[in-house]
Amino acid sequence: MSAHPRLSLNQATIKYAPLAEALDVAREAGYTSFGAWREPVAEVGLDRAVELVKASGLRVSSLCRAGFFTAQPGAARQTAIDDNRRAIDETAALAAAGAPGSAPVLVLVAGGLPAGDHDVVGARARAAEAIAELAPAARAAGITLAIEPMHPIFAADRGVVSTLGQALDIAESVAPEVAVVVDTYHVWWDPDLAAQIARAGASGRIASYQVCDWMTPLSADSLLSRGYMGDGHIDFGAVTRLVADAGYDGDIEVEIFRQEIWDAPYAEVAARVAAAFDETVAPFLS
Repeated sequence: MSAHPRLSLNQATIKYAPLAEALDVAREAGYTSFGAWREPVAEVGLDRAVELVKASGLRVSSLCRAGFFTAQPGAARQTAIDDNRRAIDETAALAAAGAPGSAPVLVLVAGGLPAGDHDVVGARARAAEAIAELAPAARAAGITLAIEPMHPIFAADRGVVSTLGQALDIAESVAPEVAVVVDTYHVWWDPDLAAQIARAGASGRIASYQVCDWMTPLSADSLLSRGYMGDGHIDFGAVTRLVADAGYDGDIEVEIFRQEIWDAPYAEVAARVAAAFDETVAPFLS
C-alpha cells in the first residue's frame, strides 16, 4: 500500500492516537509524511518524540501549533512568547529528526480577542508585534513561522487574522522567515483568494497547504465542521490549481477535526484520507 508521495497525515485527523501509534498508522498506510502536533509531543517528551520520528522514516511536514499571543502587554503575553520560543526549538528538533525533505515549519494561530476586548484591529496588531519579536529566534533556528488565517467565524475566540491577505500583510512586514498556511477549510470562501495565493507564491511565502472539506450543517462546535475532501462544499480542484500555479511543491497535509472521524479506527481513517486525496487533490497537482 502506498499513498500519494506528497500526502501528509496531520495528527489532528487521528487525534486520539498517541504519537508512536500515529506514526505507525501513517507508515503502515503507505504515507511518507506526517504533520505533528505539540500536545502529543509533550505527552512523551521532546527527546522521545525525536527518537520516534527518526525511527519512523517519515518526513515531518509541519508542527502545529503555536501563536495565541493577542494578550495585552504583561505576564500573559510574555508567557505566550516564551511558549512560542519553545515551539521554535521543538520544530527544529523534529524537522532534523525527520526523513530528508522534512519542513521546518511552525504553524501559528494568532489567537482571539482577550476577555473584555472588542478591538480586533488592535489584537491583530499585537499578533504582528509578537511575530516580529519571534522572527530572530526563528531565523537562528532555521525555522519558518507560518501564519494560518482562520475563517472569520473564529475571529473572536481563536484567530483575529481572518484572510490570507491579512496574514501576508503581517508576513511581508516582518521578515523572510514568516510565511503563510493555505488551509482550504479557512480560506475557501475568500473572494480575493486567487490574487492572494498568487501574491504568496510570488514572494515564496506558502509554507504549507492543508486540506479538508467544509461540512454543513455546522456542528455545535463549528471547529468540528470538517470532513473528508469531496464530502462537503469546497472546490479542491480550483484551490489546488492556484496553489500549484503559485509554485508550492511541498507536502500537503490533510487535517480534519470531526468527532465521528476521531472515533473511527485509525487505519480506516488513514485509508479513506488517501483515497479522497487521490480523487479530489492529486489530479490537480501537475
